[in-house]
Amino acid sequence: MMVTKEEDCLPPATETPRCYSPSSSTTPLAELETVRSIEIVESSFLSPVWLLVIFCIINLLNYMDRGAIASNGVNGSTRSCIDKGKCTLATGIQGHFNLSNFEDGVLSSSFMVGLLIASPIFASLAKSFNPFRLIGVGLTVWTIAVLGCGSSFAFWFIVLCRMFVGVGEASFISLAAPFIDDNAPQKQKAAWLGLFYMCIPSGVALGYVYGGYVGKHFSWRYAFWGEAVLMAPFAVLGFLMKPLQLKGFPSSDSIKTVRSIEVMTPSVGSETSKSLQVGNEIEHDQFEVSIETSKSSYANAVLKSFTGFAKDMKVLYKEKVFVVNVLGYVSYNFVIGAYSYWGPKAGYNIYKMKNADMIFGAVTIICGIVGTLSGGFLLDRVTATIPNAFKLLSGATFLGAVFCFTAFTLKSLYGFIALFALGELLVFATQAPVNYVCLHCVKPSLRPLSMAISTVAIHIFGDVPSSPLVGIVQDHINSWRKTALILTSILFLAAAIWFIGIFINSVDRFNQEETGSENPRRQELSILTP
Repeated sequence: MMVTKEEDCLPPATETPRCYSPSSSTTPLAELETVRSIEIVESSFLSPVWLLVIFCIINLLNYMDRGAIASNGVNGSTRSCIDKGKCTLATGIQGHFNLSNFEDGVLSSSFMVGLLIASPIFASLAKSFNPFRLIGVGLTVWTIAVLGCGSSFAFWFIVLCRMFVGVGEASFISLAAPFIDDNAPQKQKAAWLGLFYMCIPSGVALGYVYGGYVGKHFSWRYAFWGEAVLMAPFAVLGFLMKPLQLKGFPSSDSIKTVRSIEVMTPSVGSETSKSLQVGNEIEHDQFEVSIETSKSSYANAVLKSFTGFAKDMKVLYKEKVFVVNVLGYVSYNFVIGAYSYWGPKAGYNIYKMKNADMIFGAVTIICGIVGTLSGGFLLDRVTATIPNAFKLLSGATFLGAVFCFTAFTLKSLYGFIALFALGELLVFATQAPVNYVCLHCVKPSLRPLSMAISTVAIHIFGDVPSSPLVGIVQDHINSWRKTALILTSILFLAAAIWFIGIFINSVDRFNQEETGSENPRRQELSILTP
């Protein structure tokens, strides 16, 4: 029952006030503001440091899965025989289902389809449902889908499961970085993002080792089952703990409060609340009407989340800083994606490396971890702003391109490794700054969508087409050295695009209040009014 007497709320001298008394001029909007203020003070038991640790572990598991399915122990090979009659046994997924190389590649593509389709959907739903709970939903889907991968009985089934693994990961990719950005200390935001994105190269490398060991000593199925067991506690945590609130988004508790105010208060609100009071309706009828109102409210919330998607996309594409940042990121990822796929083969053919996989893997892991961390700490050291982020992006990418380009011109293997390692160290320093710009060039409520569209763009226009296009170039010129030099030169394009960003009039919108129709409080009220 709603309190109507102010003196009823007065606590004894030793107690802390536990209720709120609206004055005669109070509106649902004012009451909602008070509820939101109380929620900010009432924080979750999860400290910011623990949030970062948990999200880093989840990110590590996500990319460990990507590395595991690409490992020889899990991916395997088909049965093959040589002229002398010696045959190798079929191993892994490819051997178990007798897959061609094309079918094997479909596994990676199906994962990417699920990831790219679901990313903007989860980002859009975050406006109507608690983002922390959405991460819990995504991790649950991920866990079930990975269990399905290990229990696959046919090729089509594992393809379907890999697609849903991508769907599950999409919620985390879109929403985790904004949570970290909200909870990181003001002077360490870039460093925290660097720690988070450091889990990408280290997770893939861990997946290679994990998948190779489990696949060799047990079975490729156990690798997936083990991943599911490791992720399950975090999926459960997403539902059991008090949901964290994301800056710029309405609180689910405050929505419930406004709904109860609308139903119970005849002086403010909708025709529904008035009709409930007319004729002194019985309490049972009020309960039934409130249930119907609740159902229509959530249906309306889902509808609004999708109808508002086009509007939010228009806002994103009008933001010059976002567009320039993503264009540079696409060019950057075009090169990095092709490096990861063709690098070992190019190194073997140019420098006759005996352990090309090992060398390129070690360089990528070490430089990925050190470079990603260094980029975040350096941005914080020079003061994390959007112009400074663009300076770091353009400068590190340009110098990295110089070192990598020069490395491929050398004839000495050791000279190549030294310069290429320096180049990758600088190139990987861009991870924290580029995501910092994505998070801070838009208002808080658009951060999940900004991260989602950035992810979609760098894959669709970056690493997905780069591998086959580089293959086409190599087929035409038949020189891995020239192909590598052509590919590396695209890093200069990325540096030039990010250099333009330095001169664009940019505004850090992290603390920008929501205005107009996008005001979260107004949005909450509109959700409740059919």
